[in-house]
Amino acid sequence: MKAVCWHGRNDIRVDNVDDPKILEPTDAIIRVTASGICGSDLHLMAGAAPAMESGDIIGHEPMGEVVEVGAAVNRLKPGDRVVVPFTISCGSCFFCQNDLYSLCDESNRNADQAKSVMGHSPAGLFGYTHMLGGYAGGQAEYLRVPYADVGPIKVPDGLPDEQVVFLSDIFPTGYMAAENCDIKPTDTVAVWGCGPVGQFTIQSAWMLGAKRVIAIDTVPERLEMARSVSKAEVIDYEKSDVYETLQEMTDGRGPDCCIDAVGAENHVAGQLQTVVDETKTALHLGSDRPHVLNEIFKCSRKGGKVSVPGVYFSSVSLQWGTAMNKALQIRMGQTHMQRYLSPLLERIQSGEIDPSFVVTHVESLKDAPEAYKKFRDKADGCIKVVLKP
Repeated sequence: MKAVCWHGRNDIRVDNVDDPKILEPTDAIIRVTASGICGSDLHLMAGAAPAMESGDIIGHEPMGEVVEVGAAVNRLKPGDRVVVPFTISCGSCFFCQNDLYSLCDESNRNADQAKSVMGHSPAGLFGYTHMLGGYAGGQAEYLRVPYADVGPIKVPDGLPDEQVVFLSDIFPTGYMAAENCDIKPTDTVAVWGCGPVGQFTIQSAWMLGAKRVIAIDTVPERLEMARSVSKAEVIDYEKSDVYETLQEMTDGRGPDCCIDAVGAENHVAGQLQTVVDETKTALHLGSDRPHVLNEIFKCSRKGGKVSVPGVYFSSVSLQWGTAMNKALQIRMGQTHMQRYLSPLLERIQSGEIDPSFVVTHVESLKDAPEAYKKFRDKADGCIKVVLKP
């Protein structure tokens, strides 16, 4: 089969590789019909993520049709149309039993490697470093899905791929980011980053009852989507001082809820800092960029709520005294996917949201290397790419 493979920093190729096979009785094989390119895939492309090996199949936002199931799979059968969440969860460990699926104790087959680096082992992830299990990803023609009775959700044939494929990651991620703020009807929510996760965070904040949503970015297409589609007020951080503008917009208090939908890839601290960060990434040194988090700590109102869905890999230098002395409430983490799949599918089916609004480019799998560059460079108005095998 054809698959998108990582071969080094800024070296993404489409290779011919072996088809996946059933390895465990709890496995399923799906024929992939759509797979998104995620912002966190750009971390892999940039060489920021550790424990990658040349030839690794990447991608963690897939959906498709079940073609084969293992002997112990009961929920799925060949012909079922499914979306596959990016986290791999066993369903039976302490964490899965407590709905903390991204912290699964059983699915990361390289748990010792993860513990040696991070001090703990999160769940295994599709297509995302050997430290998180080394599982083949979903930007391919076929995908092996472990724990198939726990992960995939069946979707009806009447909904196009582009409406449901983002249940694999970015819609639940944006929703959990907003939910972590425990939004009240009087709350003003500020979202840093208007990429795909940021857009779903904005829309989820409205769903959860926010009074006002303010979005911060500098890419014109993203700001326009946040304004016209997601109905947020917007701040262009290259044209306005974010702190001063938010103070003016909130009567000097700051937003009640602040959400970092950017993570390790933000570049808001000026050109010199960007060069330093890029050099550290190229040398495989610490590459996380906490500029947005520190700005959030400054901008949030006292006693405010902070949510962090943005991805970070290593230690960062934070203005922790500011956060502590302002009594900020901080929640973060990878999305507990299985908790959100059914409720968010119901919102799509009811017409409350059509997630396809975020798609700007649909590309063939064979054109993935160019699609990655377009997505990375934000060229041609690119906000979200869906690959079609």
